[in-house]
Amino acid sequence: MNSKTSEYFIELENKYGAHNYHPLPVVLKEGDGIFVKDVENKAYFDFLSAYSAVNQGHNHPKILDALIKQANTLSLTSRAFYNNILGEYEKFISQYFGYDKVLPMNTGVEGGETAIKLCRKWAYKIKGIPENQAKVLFVDGNFWGRTISAISTSNDPLSYKDFGPFVPGFKNIPYNDIDALEEALSDPYVAGFMVEPIQGEAGVVVPDDGYLKSAKKLCEKNQVLFIADEVQTGIARTGKLLACDYEDVKPDILILGKALSGGMYPVSAALANDEIMMCIKPGEHGSTYGGNPIACAVGMAALKVVEEENLAENAYSCGMVFRNRLDAINVPFVSQIRGKGLLNAAVIDPFDGKTAWDVCMRLKENGLLAKPTHDDIIRFAPPLVISENQIHDACDIIEKTLLSFK
Repeated sequence: MNSKTSEYFIELENKYGAHNYHPLPVVLKEGDGIFVKDVENKAYFDFLSAYSAVNQGHNHPKILDALIKQANTLSLTSRAFYNNILGEYEKFISQYFGYDKVLPMNTGVEGGETAIKLCRKWAYKIKGIPENQAKVLFVDGNFWGRTISAISTSNDPLSYKDFGPFVPGFKNIPYNDIDALEEALSDPYVAGFMVEPIQGEAGVVVPDDGYLKSAKKLCEKNQVLFIADEVQTGIARTGKLLACDYEDVKPDILILGKALSGGMYPVSAALANDEIMMCIKPGEHGSTYGGNPIACAVGMAALKVVEEENLAENAYSCGMVFRNRLDAINVPFVSQIRGKGLLNAAVIDPFDGKTAWDVCMRLKENGLLAKPTHDDIIRFAPPLVISENQIHDACDIIEKTLLSFK
């Protein structure tokens, strides 16, 4: 039995690791389904799901089996050679989401970078924008990673301060503002519009009904690519396979990551049809690990689990139960409950010197792990394998915790 305490492991990270995260003070050692266990053997509901990477639950046996089987056979060839699983995966995922082709990468932010490169290449080769003049639109509150490109699109000083100079060719407009988008699209040098269907890191900000559909129509009218960042919202999290499915919008470029591997391995993807994807030629984009055999095996297994276990439908129904339960809790410092499916948030107004962090600390004490974002918002996103009874058990903990502050 491990006799080392949480404090020991926390101190190790503080001493030897970069201080670029501020974790909740809990040290996890095991995960199973919707539960995790710390080094003192205390169990918790996981209501973060590794920022929606573990939609299929911790250590899903089918995904784990796929990873072990492939790791025992062939792990990496790089793209210098063909292998016997990449093509199978490319066919599977392209047909799964209804696109001609996929460009496989590793992390969500690499998927975003890939989408921008595809968009720019298309702008010069197909739309006819003069070289180095293409612009890509983003929205305020966006978050798609920490690379220089990603922070060049951010309006959050925590992301961009002291990291300039920034990448040119990006412009931000307000989120959920069709008039602002229409005005920005009047610029003939705009090539793409990249947007989260629901803003995750901003605090589960849900746009008005019809926003995505109207945005897609405006993009089509102006020959601009609609790029959906579904790294966090995709793969059943919001109660549909993709959040864009709520408005029957098919992105020109679809970016996926996180739950594409069920939390087992870094796997991401950019999907598009041939007119866009075939603009990229050999040598112009790639990754040593992108599309590696383990990633391909894990990706197929993870997507099969979503379909076989009806995780989108479960997320939809359990999300309704969750929001109804939280809406019924009467505490003055919770000003809003919002979300779709099992991507939800509670807005916590500061009270008695307390913040969302204090609420999360007490939730931890009571056996549920969640994490604040932007000081006043708690995101609630359990694995999609959760049952309705377990949702009620978790809501009992949340209710007990919130009422304890009264």
